[in-house]
Amino acid sequence: MALIVQKYGGTSVGDAERIKSVARRITAAKEKGNQVVVVVSAMGDTTDNLVTMAHQLNPQPDAREMDALLATGEVVSSTLMTMALEAMGHKAISLNGIQAGIRTDTAHSRARITQVDPKRILEELERDFIVVVAGFQGVSDGMDVTTLGRGGSDTTAVALAISLKARRCEIYTDVEGVYTTDPNLIPEAKKLEEIGYEEMLELASYGAKVMHSRAVELAQLYGMPILVASSFSENPGTLIHGGIPMEIRNKVRGIAYDLDVAKVTVIGVPDKPGIAASIFEPLSTAGISVDTIVQNASINNLADLSFTVTRSDLDKAMRLIEPVARLIGAQKCVGDSSLAKVSIVGTGMQNTPGYAAKMFKAFYQEGVNIQLITTSEIRITCIITEKQVKKAVDALHRAFVMEKEA
Repeated sequence: MALIVQKYGGTSVGDAERIKSVARRITAAKEKGNQVVVVVSAMGDTTDNLVTMAHQLNPQPDAREMDALLATGEVVSSTLMTMALEAMGHKAISLNGIQAGIRTDTAHSRARITQVDPKRILEELERDFIVVVAGFQGVSDGMDVTTLGRGGSDTTAVALAISLKARRCEIYTDVEGVYTTDPNLIPEAKKLEEIGYEEMLELASYGAKVMHSRAVELAQLYGMPILVASSFSENPGTLIHGGIPMEIRNKVRGIAYDLDVAKVTVIGVPDKPGIAASIFEPLSTAGISVDTIVQNASINNLADLSFTVTRSDLDKAMRLIEPVARLIGAQKCVGDSSLAKVSIVGTGMQNTPGYAAKMFKAFYQEGVNIQLITTSEIRITCIITEKQVKKAVDALHRAFVMEKEA
């Protein structure tokens, strides 16, 4: 008998018929002799609708109350799923994040899991129940409800799979696995049979929406295999795990893009020690995450410093940086929210020349202008204008993926 953790996203449980369909998939796993723990997201647009309603009542709602509100979406899904399973003749029980033993820190709307106590879940499994857990949520030491932020249900599922020593974690969504790029943007995208943790983490961090980076990072740390598949078909999905064969590793595996990009440029920054710290410390204190950072060569002891943030943080970042810029004697600050990131990812790029040149040539041939460049050992990312994203991704897919198919 194996213990399996399955997670179903919001589109998979969007209405009564979809809940019934998912319940049939869950019962099939149970009837094969497995112990099954299920994590569910809120139905469809429930979370967005709750956020909209909250802001209609209060433009700046309290973070604690928002978490208490938003956590109800997953509770609704878990109870409805349990009812569907019971109607099919199976014993099932729903648990919220508190009952499931998910402990977090106190950072409302972006809490981190600090501990999982699976005692209650194990007790219910021992009683031969299917356990349905509300994802996206936990409880702080002060017994306040917390939410885990974007992709939180993925993180819940992986954390439970690790704590329960499950065989693997299965993530069911509205796509059939991990593709070489977004199939909604590029219909020729190819589904991958398997992918390594490192590559999946880079893809998720730089725009691929199929898995959240925190969940992949957690799975990599504990060696938990993740299957990503569709809840709407029986087609095989993509297995995320370690130990990918060398023949597969020596390739560009995927192309990611992210439209949630804004750039801040501080023009005429004095080139002297301590200036960078004075610019980035206020951003860190305010909880603003900075990604790509580029400083050009100093001319007459002045340089331009650019960095990227999410679009939602741009106004806040500008308000923090403008007074600092005046204080340090910089000329001015400029913000731009019309940008995007496009990345190629693959372990084959590690210690192998030619990938950057090929990427830049593909952009040149399509007239795509590069504003900033950042790299890791297995990734090259370019900042471009948002309106050129489709052209850029298509060019890269033809250069690095379709070429291998020929």
